[in-house]
Amino acid sequence: MRNLLRILTLSTLLVPASNASAEVIANRPTIILVHGAFAESSSWNGVITDLAKQGYRTIAAANPLRSVAGDAAGVSALVQSIQGPVVLVGHSYGGTVITEAADGQKNVKALVYVAAFAPDVGESSLTLSGRFEGSTLGGALLPISVPGGKQELYIQPGKFHAQFAADVPADLASLMAATQRPITPEALAEPAHAASWKTIRSYAVYGSADRNIPEAAMKFMAERVHAVRTVVVKGASHAVMVSHPGTVAALIEEAAASQ
Repeated sequence: MRNLLRILTLSTLLVPASNASAEVIANRPTIILVHGAFAESSSWNGVITDLAKQGYRTIAAANPLRSVAGDAAGVSALVQSIQGPVVLVGHSYGGTVITEAADGQKNVKALVYVAAFAPDVGESSLTLSGRFEGSTLGGALLPISVPGGKQELYIQPGKFHAQFAADVPADLASLMAATQRPITPEALAEPAHAASWKTIRSYAVYGSADRNIPEAAMKFMAERVHAVRTVVVKGASHAVMVSHPGTVAALIEEAAASQ
């Protein structure tokens, strides 16, 4: 339990909606939100606020960004701790994590990919991004050496706004740049061992002006997972959950309400 608490931020909210009965609220799925590289749990704040108004319980998981297997194990343990249905939501690399974490979890009722990777077995976030032209992330990265001869990757603060969150106000983008969490190159390159979207209903939302993951890549993945609904937000950046929280929350609600 201590290990689980170290890697998860339990940002749980349960706010009764005025137009929903207590019984309906109690039966609603728990929404688990998994951030990706160069973000952190507070990137879901706007989405959490909107979902809370409708009576949904949300948990924002603090994704370690160390390895697909390790990161997914933490989310999987969280899923197993919840009694009742769950909807898993992943942003960017977090999509790879939820794809792995949902494998074999009978209470996961839907997957929502928010500007996210949805890999098949053997694919990595890195290979999927490089499969299509258009990403400018490589030129914006800042590698930092860490003990053990390894590296962590950040986005250069001066390039963060344009690269990651171009449609977010500059002052907020500056805060996001300062609080970004680094990812290891190994996590981006690690192949997926499961493709849970083959058996679990999936949904997708992404921006047409994403500079991290090419729009063509996200269109390909949304079509491949046979997304129940795909929402393309015109002009939105990679940080679509920050710039358009209402749109993202609405899709999550749809996924949670579907049977």
